[in-house]
Amino acid sequence: GTEMSAHAVQVSLMVEDYPEPIEGVKARADGYCFGRDSVEEAITAIARGEMVVVVDDMDRENEGDFIMAADQCTPLDMAQIIRYSSGVVCIALEDDRLEELLLPAMVTNNEDPKGTAFTVTVDASKQHGITTGISATDRSKTVQMLADPKFEAKDFSRPGHILPLRARPNGVLSRDGHTEAAVDLSRLAGRQPAGILCEIVSEESPIEMMRLPEIKRFCKRHGYVLTSIVDIAQYRRDTESSSSS
Repeated sequence: GTEMSAHAVQVSLMVEDYPEPIEGVKARADGYCFGRDSVEEAITAIARGEMVVVVDDMDRENEGDFIMAADQCTPLDMAQIIRYSSGVVCIALEDDRLEELLLPAMVTNNEDPKGTAFTVTVDASKQHGITTGISATDRSKTVQMLADPKFEAKDFSRPGHILPLRARPNGVLSRDGHTEAAVDLSRLAGRQPAGILCEIVSEESPIEMMRLPEIKRFCKRHGYVLTSIVDIAQYRRDTESSSSS
């Protein structure tokens, strides 16, 4: 899903017009940064099987990640992600799914500065046509299978080239990370609660990660919907509070 859509162009242009600090995401008084429409457009795009770009707070990592529903990831999607990113492709999964797959934490003492909950890495097994596990074709097959509840622990080999991450219960309302955003957006889009995420590398300074000013230009050029973790959290507060009242 890399074709430019009219909705994505509209959102990308809209994002350029926001009078926010250009160096990173900060919530406005209403709790949004790019606006509620940006989240709704992201949900719609993911439901169509497209990838979107999600930025976290400028005081956190201040990075943009590709995010898409894992059950929709084709080899071409995976190749696109790898082309523009760090290539460290992760899949965010919920507790129950990780327990089913018998995927424990990667280490007992997690020293990651942001508390990212890495598990043991995996590939789909050779019985499912996997070769080395590193190609876009192999990696897309692995993430699709991880998202599909009919596949079990025996269908995967360890270690591998995909990094599963354990998402916190209640998503971005409990932790403002891309891991939780990936699961939240996939669920909101009606897909399996399993989302791919990978950090985007700067094209202007390839030794660094892409930051918001460049991310805006990148999304406008490629037609990706852009939203933020701040926006997703506020959208959930608004929609879940109204539905329960």
